[in-house]
Amino acid sequence: MALRNAVLAALLEGSASGYDLAKGFDASVANFWMATPQQLYKELERMAADGLIETRIVHQERRPNKRLHSITPAGRAALHEFVAEPAKPTAIRDEMMVKVQGMDVEDAPAVRATVAKRLDWSKAKLARYERLRTRLLNGRSEQAYLAEAERVGPYLTLLRGISFEQENVRWAEFALSVIDRRTAAHA
Repeated sequence: MALRNAVLAALLEGSASGYDLAKGFDASVANFWMATPQQLYKELERMAADGLIETRIVHQERRPNKRLHSITPAGRAALHEFVAEPAKPTAIRDEMMVKVQGMDVEDAPAVRATVAKRLDWSKAKLARYERLRTRLLNGRSEQAYLAEAERVGPYLTLLRGISFEQENVRWAEFALSVIDRRTAAHA
């Protein structure tokens, strides 16, 4: 999947500046697609050149002018074409898993620190996702939201991110307990 497909999907919510998209990526699609602001801005330029988005300048006083991006009919067609293609299976490439796989007893403290840091990171991300879920539901039940919402895709991807981070927390807590027991047994 190309970054452009994630941007096109994000622009279905409406016009957005590059800054808003970067911030939105961090809050919404970061659970399934990561991009740096630099990558995002470069992709926006290419997408505009390809006619997938249009950009208009919003003049602001006392602030730099803002560039608002909107999806074009060609962009919608490209996104529909992408959505119709079968998805490729997910391939996991996780440096931490290589460290865990290669861990010996003497490496356990370093790997433990890495797993503990990932646990903290996953808990923080899970808390952000739960706050976003609460904001999306806005006091409604999940069933009411799904029946009333204009678009459910963002909510479904958010739920996938929540379950992914819940599993990361579960695994990290288990891994830490195993590492601690083995370290104590070899002490």
